[in-house]
Amino acid sequence: MASWLCFALLFAASLSLVSSLPPSLNPTTIIEEKRTNYIVRVQHDLKPSVFPTHQHWYESTLLTVRGTTPSDPSITTASTIHVYSTVFHGFSAKLTATEAQALESLPAVLAVLPDRVRHLHTTRSPQFLGLKIRDESGLLAESDFGADLVVAVLDTGISPESLSFSDKGLGPVPARWRGRCEAGRGFPASSCNRKIVGARFFCGGYEAMAGAMNQSVEFRSPRDSDGHGTHTASIAAGRYVFEASMLGFARGVAAGMAPKARIAAYKVCWTSGCFDSDILSAFDQAVSDGADVISLSVGGGVVPYYLDAIAIGAFGAVERGIFVSASAGNEGPGEMTVTNVSPWITTVGAGSMDRTFPADVLLGNGRTIPGVSLYAGGGLPVGRFLPLVYAGNAPISDDGSDGYSSSLCMEGSLNPKAVRGKIVLCDRGSNPRVEKGAVVGRAGGLGMILANGASDGEGLVADSHVIPATSVGATAGEYIREYINSARKPTATIVFRGTQLGVRPAPVLASFSARGPNPETPDLLKPDVIAPGLNILAAWPDGVGPSGVASDRRRTQFNILSGTSMACPHVSGLAALLKGANPGWSPAAIRSALMTTAYTMDSRNETMLDEATGNASTVLGFGAGHVDPQRALDPGLVYDLTVDDYVAFLCSSNYSDKSVLTVARRTESCGSHRRLGGPGDLNYPSISAVFQMDGSGALTKRVARTVTNVGAGGRTVYRATVRPPRGSTIRVVPETLEFLRSGQTARFELT
Repeated sequence: MASWLCFALLFAASLSLVSSLPPSLNPTTIIEEKRTNYIVRVQHDLKPSVFPTHQHWYESTLLTVRGTTPSDPSITTASTIHVYSTVFHGFSAKLTATEAQALESLPAVLAVLPDRVRHLHTTRSPQFLGLKIRDESGLLAESDFGADLVVAVLDTGISPESLSFSDKGLGPVPARWRGRCEAGRGFPASSCNRKIVGARFFCGGYEAMAGAMNQSVEFRSPRDSDGHGTHTASIAAGRYVFEASMLGFARGVAAGMAPKARIAAYKVCWTSGCFDSDILSAFDQAVSDGADVISLSVGGGVVPYYLDAIAIGAFGAVERGIFVSASAGNEGPGEMTVTNVSPWITTVGAGSMDRTFPADVLLGNGRTIPGVSLYAGGGLPVGRFLPLVYAGNAPISDDGSDGYSSSLCMEGSLNPKAVRGKIVLCDRGSNPRVEKGAVVGRAGGLGMILANGASDGEGLVADSHVIPATSVGATAGEYIREYINSARKPTATIVFRGTQLGVRPAPVLASFSARGPNPETPDLLKPDVIAPGLNILAAWPDGVGPSGVASDRRRTQFNILSGTSMACPHVSGLAALLKGANPGWSPAAIRSALMTTAYTMDSRNETMLDEATGNASTVLGFGAGHVDPQRALDPGLVYDLTVDDYVAFLCSSNYSDKSVLTVARRTESCGSHRRLGGPGDLNYPSISAVFQMDGSGALTKRVARTVTNVGAGGRTVYRATVRPPRGSTIRVVPETLEFLRSGQTARFELT
């Protein structure tokens, strides 16, 4: 009987999943093939009943595809990297291309996705956003500062010792929370508290691709050895910390958006990047643990939604009522650079605040060039101008053949004889900005001016340099090069002016913030909103220097960073506040409230400027505008969406039934599901109309939207106000919407 049962199990595995395998799967023909990580999407309800769990089914299938049996000593039962069961059904594993192709041909397999590598998108912001500690009637008060909501941060881990993660005065961990604290090197289980209610790490995909991690430089635990995750977590939900600063800069009160919200840290990013298989496993776990908001400051190139592990994981989270926000990316100011563009993700770009850190260049010809810096060490000789040299004119080789490398101040590229005792002008690009200064210092230079390239424009990012250094815009950089080449003895010095508040205009769209149009769905405007992302003060690990350079021995409890990585957790924390104040709102309603109340005018009451050009920015950069959390508390009307709406959107995007099933896990075909007129008919808070520039095709488009009244009961009337883009006419029917009760809906058409 036992022998028969064993045969039945093996036979069932072969029969149910592997109807026919190509001859090329003979083990002798694939032994030389390279294995790489893949994510396999499976239709989980097709599991044969003979398998006690889905994992047994998956591993048996892998064994069969590899042409082995369970008794084969070369393949262990732990052949999967991750098994997914909440937002995604399937597994990840190391496969050859032939094995991946064979799996994809099986009836129960919906998709086989390559395991892509993603990268991180890297005091005063609550005040700038109008969130006041002692506000008795605003968003903080209405939401009880986000108490008992859990923000899941998928990043580089967390440093639990930070004052930003103190649990003093917090109540017990919410009873509904199912997460746990995973212990590991440098992170005992006691690291969690009533503030950090969960901490996990996901490195299966990373180690499968890169090999066992070097634990002398990173922790195989939730502990943060980079700093990025600690920074983003404290922006979203850090406690109030008084007298915070980064080596004296930006001194004041540091606070997250939702100071009483709980934090769950999911470490998915390592020295080699952030692997989709690990990110998807973290999504799966965060939803299972009971998170309310998921914050992801990670991204990469844009692919169709059914091939995008972040989009797939986020869909499963939103389906469970969880708000998902993600960074738009730092590839601006170029067009079509925005990432994380699916309509169920809230995509966040970056803007400035009214604070900067001036560090001006004084040239020997009397010209003053404005710059920014967070250098906090000893300054240059007071009252003395130093010789100034362009790094491109100081290559290590005598023939000047490596002038390009030296212009970028790459490691080992500078001639010490040419730069010793001088201020060196370096071009931005290729290697990290702060590392350039370290290269100059090792070659004997006394200071550095870092000049933007043409593609960087005029946007400036303040860095915690390891030598006296400042950053200047592209135009200024070109002027300084001309001065060096024309002056007989060019000289300069740098004057560091500390922290400056009340800067106007503000906000400004950050130069690096990624821009639309949406590469995957032009009818869907992305980014959705912008939030503070330039020079943001937040918590930092004790064991990591503020510059991120390995040789930096300085230590600080707070650091100042820039990026859409910093903007995203602002919106994550605000979403927690809005969910706390309005528990019945869906993720789409929360996003709608943030978008429809956002503003596009700066402190001069003019359209926000684009830092890259100095000209007015556009919707392709700021989306609906800059978030205004106090107004978002009472948006009046919201554009709501359900999961069925998103499925209709996918069907209207000409995706196959299998592709839709990969994202949405819905078994009905698009033929039987409600369709939209087109992707642009999704009930989204922004409206994009795409026309052919050559005038071909339709010159008129009509879209409809449905709004839900979330204001107080009683009669309320809304009237449409339209400012058509130049060269277009817009008509709204009806022009007036009347509501008699909260929850009532109304529809309008826009032509």
